[in-house]
Amino acid sequence: MTQTSSPSLISSVQSGMIQKGALSSWNSSIHFCRWEGVACSRTRPESVVALNLSGQALDGEISPSLGNISHLASLDLSANRFSGLIPPLGYLHEIKFLDLNYNSLQGNIPDTITNCSNLRELYLAGNMLAGEIPRKVALLSNLRDLWLHSNNLSGAIPPELGNLTTLKQVILQANQLHGSIPEELGKLSNMSYLMLGGNRLSGRIPEALFNVSSLQQLSLPVNMLHGPLPSKIGDLLPNLRFLFLGANMLGGHIPESLGNASELQAIDLKYNNGFSGKIPPSLGKLRKLRKVGLDGNNLEAKDSQSWEFLDALANCTLLETLTLDGNLLQGVLPYSIGNLSSDLDYLTLGFNMLYGLVPSSIGNFHKLTKLNLQHNSFTGLVDGWIGKFVHLEGLYVQANNFSGHIPYSIGNLSKLSELYLAVNQFYGPIPSSLGNLSQVTSLDLSYNNLQGNIPNNLIAPTIVQCSLSNNNLEGQIPYVGNLQHLNYLDLSSNKLTGEIPPSLGTCQQLQSVQIDSNLLSGSIPVSLGDLISLTMLNLSYNNFSGSIPIALSKLQLLTQLDMSHNHLDGEVPTDGVFKNTTAISLEGNSQLCGGVLELHMPPCPDVTQRRTGRRHYFGRILIPVLGIVILTSLIYFIISRNKVSRAHLSLSFSGEQFPKVSYKDLAQATENFTESNLIGRGSHGSVYKGRLTTPEHVVVAVKVFDLSMEGTDRSFMSECQALRNIRHRNLVPILTACSTIDNRGNDFKALVYRFMANASLDTWLHPPGYGNAANKLDLSQRLEIASDIADALQYIHHDCESPIIHCDLKPSNILLDDDMTAHLGDFGIARFYLETKSQRTGDSRSTGTINLKGTIGYIAPEYAGGSCLSTSGDVYSFGVVLMEMLTGKRPTDPLFCNGLSIIDFCKTNFPDQILDILDACLIEEYQDCARANPEKANRFRQWLLALVKVALSCTCQAPGDRINMREAATELHEIKLTHCIGDEC
Repeated sequence: MTQTSSPSLISSVQSGMIQKGALSSWNSSIHFCRWEGVACSRTRPESVVALNLSGQALDGEISPSLGNISHLASLDLSANRFSGLIPPLGYLHEIKFLDLNYNSLQGNIPDTITNCSNLRELYLAGNMLAGEIPRKVALLSNLRDLWLHSNNLSGAIPPELGNLTTLKQVILQANQLHGSIPEELGKLSNMSYLMLGGNRLSGRIPEALFNVSSLQQLSLPVNMLHGPLPSKIGDLLPNLRFLFLGANMLGGHIPESLGNASELQAIDLKYNNGFSGKIPPSLGKLRKLRKVGLDGNNLEAKDSQSWEFLDALANCTLLETLTLDGNLLQGVLPYSIGNLSSDLDYLTLGFNMLYGLVPSSIGNFHKLTKLNLQHNSFTGLVDGWIGKFVHLEGLYVQANNFSGHIPYSIGNLSKLSELYLAVNQFYGPIPSSLGNLSQVTSLDLSYNNLQGNIPNNLIAPTIVQCSLSNNNLEGQIPYVGNLQHLNYLDLSSNKLTGEIPPSLGTCQQLQSVQIDSNLLSGSIPVSLGDLISLTMLNLSYNNFSGSIPIALSKLQLLTQLDMSHNHLDGEVPTDGVFKNTTAISLEGNSQLCGGVLELHMPPCPDVTQRRTGRRHYFGRILIPVLGIVILTSLIYFIISRNKVSRAHLSLSFSGEQFPKVSYKDLAQATENFTESNLIGRGSHGSVYKGRLTTPEHVVVAVKVFDLSMEGTDRSFMSECQALRNIRHRNLVPILTACSTIDNRGNDFKALVYRFMANASLDTWLHPPGYGNAANKLDLSQRLEIASDIADALQYIHHDCESPIIHCDLKPSNILLDDDMTAHLGDFGIARFYLETKSQRTGDSRSTGTINLKGTIGYIAPEYAGGSCLSTSGDVYSFGVVLMEMLTGKRPTDPLFCNGLSIIDFCKTNFPDQILDILDACLIEEYQDCARANPEKANRFRQWLLALVKVALSCTCQAPGDRINMREAATELHEIKLTHCIGDEC
């Protein structure tokens, strides 16, 4: 093969790009050895030995002519836009360096590349290469660096790579590789970098790898690896600098010997692992340590001995990052935390069980850029330390018990971009100094006891997200015309009064406005129709009056609109969002009329009818009303004398007086309980759909109890008692109860609930005529539903004054509203805890043995042996329901026989055959992901593994081994967070 001439060299790249000026020197007037990126041999002046065209924005396909440059020793085409296949380069027998990184190359890695026997460095990363890694790569006996990361490569890692003893860098991360890590890689005695993260690798980490003493970086995160780490890992890998094993399923204790790997700079064992026990104090010997990531494990610290690691880490004077959130750290945070490195810029301790005061020594970290203490039980004031973080960019202290005023000094943190103070006990005014935070993008002060007006200067133009919801803020909303960049505004569940400032309509970037559950009044500003980016508007539960601005129907992006429970009147628009009845909520506005037919609003009277009505008002209305009043008084007198003991009863829930309804009201609402309105039957009665006409038109579900059945009366009282003093967004909203007599003089008992438009979870998982496209739930919806029910169970187990055991959790008792939010219902056999807190042990809080009437398949196994009821029983049922949501199979499915249960089915296939348990809808979704975006398919698989892991943790045989619902809810919210980030939501 002869060396190519300059014309053929030109044809080796895209001449189109040369003409565009990318390689302006490539022309015949200049010798090709002087062209940009071209190097010729000194001994053979006409021979091109190196071609470097990196970063020249070249596109098109790589010309096969490059394979004719026979003396080429180095070829670098990286960071361009080349597409198509890798051309045949097998004749480049002298090539040592080949870099095609970061293009858009497709297809398989060609076997012919293995003919380049002198190749030392092979870089093909950042393309769209697919297929398996060729086993013939093992023929490249001089290969030192193999970079194939960030492609779509699949299959197993070839064991033959273990024969390339010259290999120093093996970087295969961010592909779709599966199977186990080959033991043969342990023979690579010269290897310094092994990076296999972001694949689907399973099994244990081969012990042979830990004998490669030359290793400087071992990076295996985001896989499905399990098992413990070797106890002598720090002695076996003395040159190790970076250890990245996060987002796997590893477990056991963190080895003490890690402290002997004196070169260690970064340790990352976080996310989805299960490391337990104490954090070894030996880490304090690592004087070069800069980053420690241990969050999302089961690590413990509950006494002075187990907190010793904190004192030891004070010796690591270069430490910059310490993340410990999502573990089992408990008790008071030691004052010695302030002795950590003064270079610390990232500290996270959220989602633990810490309480007491935050030590003031934490203010020593003047370089801190992120502080996360969320979801603990810290108390006291924050003004002793919070104002000292002059470089702070993110402060997350939500979900604690902090109290006092929000310190004015926060306004001095000029670099702050995210401020989360929600769910605490802060009170007093919102400090006006927050208006100085010119870099803030997210502000959340919700769920506190804040009072007074929102300061005029608080919401600066640079704020793009602001949440002040669920406080006790009082007064009027101030002028908000400065919010030109506001993206998200949440002022819900406060005590705000006055009108919505018309200036809100000038905030053109607003996408979501939530001002519900306040005391706002006046009309809805027409200027809201100027918010062209608006996607969600919630003004419900206020005192707004007047008509709905027709300008809102012009907002093309508006998909969620809630104006329910106000005093609006007039005609409902019929265009835009008002066409979609599932996207709007207008209930509780009795004077509205018109709109699209699906809203079932009364027709609007025309002008003639209104005038006639005024003229004959006294003649047509007043006289009949007087007659009715007299007749009603007479009837009431008779009934009250003869049937006082059987009078109508309407119950009050959650401290609110709900509307009274009579038997006649309910019969009329359900068309005399006709079969066509029947929507379900249960063990204690039937449920009907109805429409109450008083006090306002509202669609309801009426649960009528069959009092002829034994225990029904007790079921009615249990449900009333359970729902009397609890309220949560994920519990079925009860409107009222009715205990009276029917038109035949028989006892009648019923509960009236808000109607759930999308029926039960059971009808979605097991629809009649299976496979109906309308009843398919994607993974995101199932995750949302599971999270909703976990929140409901956490609430009744842990957050009620008198905790409740549901006793009958199953898909048919999980109801879905019009936006698919899940609500837990049917508390007919629920039980309260009877013991005091001092008698409770762990999570098993008994109520005494009872004759349980749960549902076969969902009942916890200990109940069969006569054990007392406990919250652990509900946890077990939740785990079974979660498995049913993923498998599409009931726990009583015929598949589960001969000792096989749905739990065994999931456990046996976890983690390696996880796809084998999925129902058809999820399999289809996974395959669509794999075809469209293999990286997303890998994330899909990781979410599935995390969900099954939660389900298995809920269904352990022994009640004491199960997680509680607070832990389950937290894990599901973590999965939701990663799902949201992965989907770029």
